[in-house]
Amino acid sequence: MVTSVRHLGPNWYATVMGTAILATAGHRLAPAPLTLWAAVWCLSLALLAALLTARALHWTHHRDQARAHLLDPATAPFYGCLAMALLAVGGGSLTVGQEWAGPAAVALGAGLFGTGTVVGLAAAVVVPYLMAVHHRVRLPDASPVWLLPLVAPMVSAAVGPLLVPSLPAGQARETLLLACVAMFGLSLLATLLMLPMVFARLLTGGPLPLAVTPTLFLVLGPLGQSTTAAGQFADVAPGVLPAPYADGFRALAVLYGVPVTGFALLWGCLATAHVLRARRHGMRFAMTWWAFTFPVGTCVTGAESLARHTSLAAFGWLAAGLYAVLAAAWTAAAVPTVRGLVSGALLAGPRPAPVAPRPVTARTT
Repeated sequence: MVTSVRHLGPNWYATVMGTAILATAGHRLAPAPLTLWAAVWCLSLALLAALLTARALHWTHHRDQARAHLLDPATAPFYGCLAMALLAVGGGSLTVGQEWAGPAAVALGAGLFGTGTVVGLAAAVVVPYLMAVHHRVRLPDASPVWLLPLVAPMVSAAVGPLLVPSLPAGQARETLLLACVAMFGLSLLATLLMLPMVFARLLTGGPLPLAVTPTLFLVLGPLGQSTTAAGQFADVAPGVLPAPYADGFRALAVLYGVPVTGFALLWGCLATAHVLRARRHGMRFAMTWWAFTFPVGTCVTGAESLARHTSLAAFGWLAAGLYAVLAAAWTAAAVPTVRGLVSGALLAGPRPAPVAPRPVTARTT
C-alpha cells in the first residue's frame, strides 16, 4: 500500500469532486429518489476518506515525491482540488445528507466547509506565490489548470449559504453570508486576471497537448459555480440582510447569472470542439478526463438556480440536458479509472525514456 501511493498526486481529488456533484446536482433537479442521491453522496464521502488516507501515507513515506509535486508547476495547482473535494462533499452533506441523515450530516457539512475553506484560501495564496517565485512559468505554459486554486474560494461561496439557516439570527448569519460574498469577489477577480492568459495561449500557441485537452472544461468551473453562488445569495439574503440588499441579491442572481451562463455555453462548445479534434488525433484516457465532470456539474446547478429565479422553462431544460452530459462524462471517466486501478496502471510511475542505441561505427564493430 505504501509503495503504491508514491505517484498518487493531488489531481486524484477530482474523482471526489465529480462524484459529489453528480449527487448534489441530481438532487437539485429531482429530489426523489433520495436513496439514489444518498448512495452517490456516500460514495463520494468514501472516496474522500480513502484519498485523504492515501495522501497522508504519501506525505509520510514519500516526502521527496510530495515536495516534487508541490514544486512542479503542472501539479501544484491541483492542490486546489483538495479544498474543492472537501467542499463538494460538504455541500452534499448539507443537502442530500441532511435530508437523509439529519443533524449529524449538518455537523459533518460544517466541518468540511470550514476545513475546505481554510485549505482553499491557503491554496489561492500559496500556489500563485510558488508559480511566481519557484516555478518560473512562461505565458506559453498557460493552462486551464492554473485556475484550480483560484476556483476553490468560489466553491466556498456557493456552499457557505447552505449553513446560514443553521446559525443564530443576527450577526452570525450576516457575517457568514458576507464572508461568502467576499470569497465570491476574490475568486471572480482572480479568475478574470488568469483567464485572458489561458485564452491567449490557446489562440497563439495552438491546441493543447492531447492528454491535456480535457482541462479546457475547467474554465466552466468558475462560471457555473459563480452563477450558483449568486443564486444561493439570493435564496438566503431575505431575513439576513436589510431589504435593499436582499433585493439587490435577487437581481444579481439573474443579471449576473444569465450572461455568464451564455459565456459558459460558448466556452463549452469551444472546449467540445477541441476535445473532438483531440479524440480524432488519438487522445486516450487519462485522469484529465475528470475535468469533464465537476465543471459541467456547476453549470447544472447554475442553470437550475436560474430556472428557479426566472421561472423560465428553458433554463430547466438546459439544466436537465447538462445533467445528462454530466452523467455520461462521469461514466466515461469512472469506468477506465476503476479499470486502471485494478490493473495498477494508473498508480505506476512514469516510464523512463527509451535509450537510443549507439550508432554503429567501425570502432564498435
